[in-house]
Amino acid sequence: MRNMQINKTAVIGAGSWGTALALLLARKGLNITLWGRNSEHINRLVDERENKKYLPGHRLPDTLVVTNDLIAAVAQAQCVVMVVPSHGFRQVYREMIPGLEEKTLIVSAVKGIENDGGMTMTAVMREESRDAKSLLFGVLSGPSFAQEVAAEQPTAVTVAFADLTATETVQHLFSSAYFRVYSAGDVVGLEISGAMKNVIAIAAGICDGLHFGLNTRAALITRGLAEISRLGAALGAQPQTFAGLGGLGDLVLTCTGNLSRNRTVGLKLGSGLSLPEVLAEMSMVAEGVKTTQSCYNLAKRLQVEMPILEQVYQVLYGHKKCEHAVHDLFQRNLKQEDA
Repeated sequence: MRNMQINKTAVIGAGSWGTALALLLARKGLNITLWGRNSEHINRLVDERENKKYLPGHRLPDTLVVTNDLIAAVAQAQCVVMVVPSHGFRQVYREMIPGLEEKTLIVSAVKGIENDGGMTMTAVMREESRDAKSLLFGVLSGPSFAQEVAAEQPTAVTVAFADLTATETVQHLFSSAYFRVYSAGDVVGLEISGAMKNVIAIAAGICDGLHFGLNTRAALITRGLAEISRLGAALGAQPQTFAGLGGLGDLVLTCTGNLSRNRTVGLKLGSGLSLPEVLAEMSMVAEGVKTTQSCYNLAKRLQVEMPILEQVYQVLYGHKKCEHAVHDLFQRNLKQEDA
């Protein structure tokens, strides 16, 4: 099967992950444009050829075009990579629709769920565009800290579209000597895994902040994966997705890695800070904070039991003490592990 021709790729979002993906593609000698909304930030990237705010230490190739003109960024692009926070995703996508080409491949690299309505990012795009231009929507996900990808550390991720040709096209587009891309067809499974692992990472950070040990962390990751699998199954995801890179792989990384923003949020909460105090100390978005609310509402609507999610929600939005949340998790009625 022949891959689609990609002559230009636009990366939408000039934070750490967007910059890392733009670097990855630009280093392959491809025609890449990186867009960011904040004109001051973009002007610094143009002048300094480095994202000192979000991804310092990595020079932007001279061939990488950086702009804050959204329509110009996506003009004549056969592939668009969305890397904007979930809470601003719909507005950015809506603004760029007029500039999209027919049959553009649009890849979500966002690990979040929309607060209003609990929609995944591909669902948001599908609703906004109504397939007016025969657009194809997919997702790129997996255990991939931006700093390590930018430093060319060996990394493996998964890409999924419903269309096999689109999947293989994006798979080859992103693959490099240090960035291995596997293909899949379970878009919703990857999206739910990518969003929910951030919630479980907050819980893992809380446990670390409370000075619990490795037993606790292992139990949390395992039971967290069970919750992610239940929510995914309710949305029609494939069970094998949750054992893969975008499921277990990303969950382990985010729950254990020191570069995890969501684990950092939990760590600070477990250490005694309030959520406003934690967020005031952070310069980058921790998707899990807003996604906790989104997934909580989604689970309630689908009637999926998710006790870890429930307790993280109560800590973040119900002012519940972290110690009490852990106590309540362990005092629930006993049950079978696969129940």
